[in-house]
Amino acid sequence: GGIEISRALSDKTAEEFGRVFDIKANGFYSLLHAAAGLPIGATVAFSSVAGRFGNSGQTDYSAANDLLCKITSSMRAWRPGTRAIVIDWTAWGGIGMATRGSIPKIMELAGIDMLPPEVGIPTIRRELTGGNFRGEMVVGQRLGILTEEFDPTGGLDPAKVSARFATEATESTEKARTSTSPENSVPSVAGYLMLGNVLAAKLYGGLEVETELDPQVQPFLYDHQIDGIPVLPGVMGTEAFAELASLLAPGYRVAAIHEQFHSPFKFYRNEPRTLRLSARVAPGGDGTLVAHTTLRSLTPPARPGLPARDDLHFTATVELAPAPAEAPVTAELPNSFMEGQPDVREIEQAAIYKVYYHGPAYQVLHRALVNGSRALGVMPDHMLPNSVPADVPTLMAPRLIELCFQTAGIWEMANRGVMALPLGIGAVTVYRQPEAASGARLYALVTAVDGGASFDARVLDESGNVYVDMRGYRTVQLPGSVSL
Repeated sequence: GGIEISRALSDKTAEEFGRVFDIKANGFYSLLHAAAGLPIGATVAFSSVAGRFGNSGQTDYSAANDLLCKITSSMRAWRPGTRAIVIDWTAWGGIGMATRGSIPKIMELAGIDMLPPEVGIPTIRRELTGGNFRGEMVVGQRLGILTEEFDPTGGLDPAKVSARFATEATESTEKARTSTSPENSVPSVAGYLMLGNVLAAKLYGGLEVETELDPQVQPFLYDHQIDGIPVLPGVMGTEAFAELASLLAPGYRVAAIHEQFHSPFKFYRNEPRTLRLSARVAPGGDGTLVAHTTLRSLTPPARPGLPARDDLHFTATVELAPAPAEAPVTAELPNSFMEGQPDVREIEQAAIYKVYYHGPAYQVLHRALVNGSRALGVMPDHMLPNSVPADVPTLMAPRLIELCFQTAGIWEMANRGVMALPLGIGAVTVYRQPEAASGARLYALVTAVDGGASFDARVLDESGNVYVDMRGYRTVQLPGSVSL
């Protein structure tokens, strides 16, 4: 059931609002109340895209439809035996309320496709018989202005944000310098390297940030080249996602990152390029949040008349928790890797970087040891700075994750004779920053899973303190063969 009286809220009487709202709300409430003691196999409620996205002049209609959605979604908790779904229909063509008067023409002008009955009608049966989804779903085609942003920046004032950003960057950097507790210390996100200008905080697009990087300035670029072309390290993409999610959800800590590497971000002709970062946050479970993040590039058209090229490079899901996880300690110490192991193969730094393409700032292996399905990467005591400025704090200890990557790579070279690049991370958590080592040597202990289909890794010190835990790291093999 449903009626529609489109009018601005300020011009609508309480009686009109009630008529539109109650016909949906009271109907569903009455059915559920009458069946309070009965088992219900399934409920299907008809909502509308107006409830999901809002629509001018339809505050009451939108509110009523959204109420159906909230009741239906909540039934997972208080009626777990009921398969409850609610469908946000777009406007139907040929039948129903939207066929009256000038509505079809208005829909056309708004860029909204009307739903043919022969497409919409089978949806309910298909959902009830062909799947097990519960909750709210949208059914439609083009939604036009309903999904367009009302404001290009989402109502954000980028100039004010940039000014605040600059002030916080200075304050957080100073705080990091004077901190006496580097373990788990995370200063204000505005002080981090991978976030440049905040462009927007959109309703649908989320937080948007752009950051220009110069391969002639940043060590993590000019010391990370493939075939003479600087390439953004995957670990710096991981760092960017952690910073972006933390900016969007202040007061939360990064619990884990699940990441996919789609295509390399290359800096051709050693020229600066701009990262385009975005993040949307949704509720997780038990008070946590989940940020869905992307890292893209926009390349100007090769010649006039052609579209700009929009490339997706990295994506990640960032888990955020209100408090940091307890930093673990393991009983498996690095020295035990050598004890009683007669077949350990040891590869020194000079041999490693005859094969690897990394420059000094990314030569994170002092040596590596391989035995069976495991490899141990030993980090140098001292390394050149990762960035300019050198003292910018990080959230994800990128060179410790890089230590895991390169150690896994050494295992693949030693056992398969191939070189591989990062493809994805099942999950990575950083418990301690490298500064917490206070001069102690750090190690990456890597285990090949299913013959190297994936890798699990931990970075730890000589006392067993765990700095990084990584699960499900996957690689993609490059053509050709290599030997150490």
